[in-house]
Amino acid sequence: MKSRSRRSLAASTALALALFSSVASLAQFQPALPGYRFEFPRDFFNHPDYQTEWWYYTGNLQTAEGRKFGFELTFFRQGVSRDPAKSSPWDLRDIYFAQFAVSDLDIKQFFHTERANRAGPGIAGADATRQKVWNGNWNAGWSAQDQQHLSATANSFALDLVLQSRKSPVIHGENGVSQKAAGPGRASHYFSETRLAATGSITAAAHQYQVTGLAWMDHEFFTHQLEDHQAGWDWLSLQLDDRTELMLFHIRRKDGSIDPFSAGTFVDAQGRATHLRAQDFTLEPDASPPDASSASKAATWTSPLSGARYPIRWKIAVPSRGIDGVVTTPLPSQELASGSSHLAPSYWEGAVFLQGENVSAPLRGSGYLEMTGYDHPLASAKFWPAAR
Repeated sequence: MKSRSRRSLAASTALALALFSSVASLAQFQPALPGYRFEFPRDFFNHPDYQTEWWYYTGNLQTAEGRKFGFELTFFRQGVSRDPAKSSPWDLRDIYFAQFAVSDLDIKQFFHTERANRAGPGIAGADATRQKVWNGNWNAGWSAQDQQHLSATANSFALDLVLQSRKSPVIHGENGVSQKAAGPGRASHYFSETRLAATGSITAAAHQYQVTGLAWMDHEFFTHQLEDHQAGWDWLSLQLDDRTELMLFHIRRKDGSIDPFSAGTFVDAQGRATHLRAQDFTLEPDASPPDASSASKAATWTSPLSGARYPIRWKIAVPSRGIDGVVTTPLPSQELASGSSHLAPSYWEGAVFLQGENVSAPLRGSGYLEMTGYDHPLASAKFWPAAR
């Protein structure tokens, strides 16, 4: 499996290298500015006026017997040209990437692969008329009653899930934008479906399992990339057992400091969202000795492929909500390693679990953690949308 994944990564990297010379000027695209008004279902789909766009599905699933899995299925669109003279289906207007991973948490196996395509005559795309986002035979499709269908198949792993939304979409940031740096347009339009009830099947090592659980969907579209002084980010989503959700991210600077534009969102049980500024929460690696119940005995994990050293145990706190806990993973090796760190950096994204307290009561939850820029600063990468 690992050799097939590396071949797939190398093929996608080769395509990106071949196409990079024609990537469009930012002037052809619209910046993400305050005042944007989200509208659904319109905003579930394509926003071609922005250069970069992604649809990010993650989730934690289990069988009736309690076997646990994590999954990631992501779709990326990167604008290349908006030349009106290019009207053929084969003219290159966008590059579409997709990545698919399954974490078998009980037997400690991580399966992943990726692909890259142009739109062509229906090879990849995001279309409101067809009510889906797709890359080859990997699909995310919408239907009535706030229901979605995810499907993806690789050589020895697969996913087929029906997702039912339990809450309305949550808008992150303020005044329609999630600001990432100082200045107009240094931002994204960003929303999530934070509690999707999942039912279906997952295949790992060629064995299929019936599963249920929770999924999370992020959709983000923008034009401006990271500033030169920003190295990467750490992003965390949590679905808590009290039916609340939490999203936190901090942006790391190259000097080791945390950017003040780091932010988050707390979603209460009724679906009401509260914006969190950097000073409202703690998200930091936990180097203290773990207790006996900790899922991860080590504080860090070093990738044998990229050489990146990732913190895999994190302390979180949101004092205004009484939340205080530690996030750990039972599977340290959940890195999606790129064939070229200068083109598409490697990053870690995997299933995690929270143990903590909320107003002196035990608090539990599951979610996903993403860490980027540990092998190479993302601001220096040539085609960095291969990571969130």
